[in-house]
Amino acid sequence: ADVDARFGRAVLSGMSGKPAVECAYVKSEVTDLPYFASRVEFGRGGVSKVLHYGSLNNYEKGRLEEVKVQLKSEIQAGLKYAAHGQLG
Repeated sequence: ADVDARFGRAVLSGMSGKPAVECAYVKSEVTDLPYFASRVEFGRGGVSKVLHYGSLNNYEKGRLEEVKVQLKSEIQAGLKYAAHGQLG
């Protein structure tokens, strides 16, 4: 519940003209995937900026590459569901 409240406050703060930063799963270009969980800045119109995740050490780079395989298939399934209303 706390995360939901923080997210809601960030969105409302941005819409009121006071930019706020929080994490969200958004369409972005921070990786080669079309969607990624990132820190974003909320402004009057919603997400105004997607922030890059910063520098990663070698271990983190390896783990990111591993998780991207799973995320890619989940994103594809989600896009298919959005287009056709069914999974599989």
